[in-house]
Amino acid sequence: MWNYSEKLKDHFYNPRNVGVIENPDGVGEVGSLACGDALKLMIKVDEQGRIVDAKFQTFGCGSAIASASALTEMIKGKTIEEAEKITNQDIADYLDGIPEEKMHCSVMGREALEAAIANYRGIVIKKKEEGEIVCQCFGVTDREIIRAIKENNLTTVEQVKNYTKAGGGCGSCHPQIEALIAQVQGESKEGIPEATFSPKRLTNLQKIKLIEEVLEKEIRPALKMDGGDIELIDIDHNQVFVALRGKCTACPSSGYTREKYIEGKLRELVSKDIVVVEVKS
Repeated sequence: MWNYSEKLKDHFYNPRNVGVIENPDGVGEVGSLACGDALKLMIKVDEQGRIVDAKFQTFGCGSAIASASALTEMIKGKTIEEAEKITNQDIADYLDGIPEEKMHCSVMGREALEAAIANYRGIVIKKKEEGEIVCQCFGVTDREIIRAIKENNLTTVEQVKNYTKAGGGCGSCHPQIEALIAQVQGESKEGIPEATFSPKRLTNLQKIKLIEEVLEKEIRPALKMDGGDIELIDIDHNQVFVALRGKCTACPSSGYTREKYIEGKLRELVSKDIVVVEVKS
């Protein structure tokens, strides 16, 4: 059972600013009924660039309604420049917290605000051209996932699902999400003296054994969850030759899986110099 704050429940039972603005200056529509949540945000802006009115229509759960209600209250009276600084965490904080499993509702609010401001400025946002779709079930792109990871310091696939819905369907994108997490978290360590991350030097035999263990315990289980598999063909210094099996052989994202997930995992847990080469057979 999720714990909802009193303020969140108040904005759910008594939502503010529900409705339509005639001739709005900016409109932002995000989500879809097919995915379970949809939000339309309308804003009215005066000559000084200040938001004088905001209304919304939404289809979703209690947290989605409360997030949209809170957002309209937060932006009224603010300039466009002030409003565009609002983050999904600001929306959650305004409601005295949102259950982590429902944080995607606050993200949807922030996305709707950005879309409405872009519309006000005459900018056309073509979401699916902004990145590669990672989660086919919910249409979530790699850029959306990366942004959520960076802004909220996410470290697990479950957290990414809570904030973006990515990975909440068939689960076939979990390896790609893990790769994006490893990529972003790896970047966050830049600037820290290398001595802090000085792994013990491995002998060739130790490296081979560690590669085999990572493939067997870390990578293979994730691939097999989605009907795929991997076979270790050979190891030549820092080159690891593998063959993808099962559903991975026909998957259009197999190149991404090899480069970002398999290679990323081996670089993270074995050596940063490892290069994975796929053997077709």
